[in-house]
Amino acid sequence: MRVIEKRRQQKIAEEGRRDTLAERNEIAASFPETGKPIQVQSYKHDGSLHRVWEETLILKGTSREVIGGNDRILVHESDGRVWRTREPAICYFHAEKWFNVIGMIRSDGVHYYCNLGTPFVYDSEALKYIDYDLDIKVFPDMTYNLLDEDEYAQHKKEMNYPAQIDEKMDTSIRELQNWICQRKGPFNSQFIEQWYERFLFFR
Repeated sequence: MRVIEKRRQQKIAEEGRRDTLAERNEIAASFPETGKPIQVQSYKHDGSLHRVWEETLILKGTSREVIGGNDRILVHESDGRVWRTREPAICYFHAEKWFNVIGMIRSDGVHYYCNLGTPFVYDSEALKYIDYDLDIKVFPDMTYNLLDEDEYAQHKKEMNYPAQIDEKMDTSIRELQNWICQRKGPFNSQFIEQWYERFLFFR
């Protein structure tokens, strides 16, 4: 990742906002093209690469929202491990939300995995965000579990997360819980059905 990109990601993490109107315009002018495959890259607070998802097909790409689809794609971990996803999935990213959502389509219904992290940025290399450890796992009946609180506490100490990150995580967890209870956005069954049909069309 280029040095300038590292600095921009760190600013997002530290300040919880886009720094200037010029940067907003720069990001707005660059978003993935519908029907094209991209990489998704997650980083840690210290700038280290955490995980890379290959070949996510863009179903909707704007400066505000990115919706993608993939099926049995390769995932590269920071420790060198490589594995393949097991089912089709619809991915949801928002430029102002400190979380993203993956809806995994299985025989018993849609399972969701929600990553707590910064809003996305996009450049010619990949869609990128900083992962802040916490995850929410949602089952088809819309019950859910908050995961990896110990990992968050450990990394907060090791990487010196600022107080603003705690605030962003608390706010985002509450927002996600509300979305889940209200079946809002990607948690609406029609959302997944609609975008999965779109994914099959492009394939």
